[in-house]
Amino acid sequence: MYGLDWDNPYRIRNFRELINWVNEVGFLPLFRNEADGFSVEEHTSPNYWWSGNQEQDPWEWRVLMVRTGEVAYGKFFNKKAGFVSKEWFPYLANYRRDGYDFDSRWEDELASIRCKKIMDQFACRQELYSFELKKLAGFGKEGEKNFDGVVTGLQMQTYLLLRDFRCKVNKKGVEYGWPVSVYSTPEWLWGYDHIAAAYKEEPKESGKRIFQKIRQSFPGVSEKQLMKVLGGGN
Repeated sequence: MYGLDWDNPYRIRNFRELINWVNEVGFLPLFRNEADGFSVEEHTSPNYWWSGNQEQDPWEWRVLMVRTGEVAYGKFFNKKAGFVSKEWFPYLANYRRDGYDFDSRWEDELASIRCKKIMDQFACRQELYSFELKKLAGFGKEGEKNFDGVVTGLQMQTYLLLRDFRCKVNKKGVEYGWPVSVYSTPEWLWGYDHIAAAYKEEPKESGKRIFQKIRQSFPGVSEKQLMKVLGGGN
């Protein structure tokens, strides 16, 4: 792991500081990538990753952060995980969706039946465990294939995000096993009006805004590097 020395004054020290920084910079991948400095990893200590220490482990911070509902977390950066602020998410949605809500994308035959089966599950449900979503959408041995790939694609298009990581609960109400991803939609999290707030401008203009914002926050990042890290543009 890369990162900053423990005594470095610029090191991010807790999840609340990280939320504040995401809100400041707008966009932040979780792990180091082609763009130097453009990640959580490079601004935290490498000492506590995957330690399970909620106070010091950035891997645990992401769970605490998504539960606040203050920032969005998902595979938004070239199919890899990271954060987007509430303020900037509408611009990412407009850029990635190319102005389409999912229903209109389906009607224009721009979405696959596998995507439709997944998105249909959120019509009346606010959130779903990954294993629930997989079963309800008809994925499995005798059904649709590539559940993980389809869900990742829907995150890249900003139709889905990760809302929590929870253990399963048995019939007695006792948690067991490892935490499981819980999916939701941005509309459930922040409301349709907020997510659609940038629909009034051309998607390419939203893309330009995003690039300018990131370059402003990380001036050392080249356009080529940023294109690689963001991925999924129009």
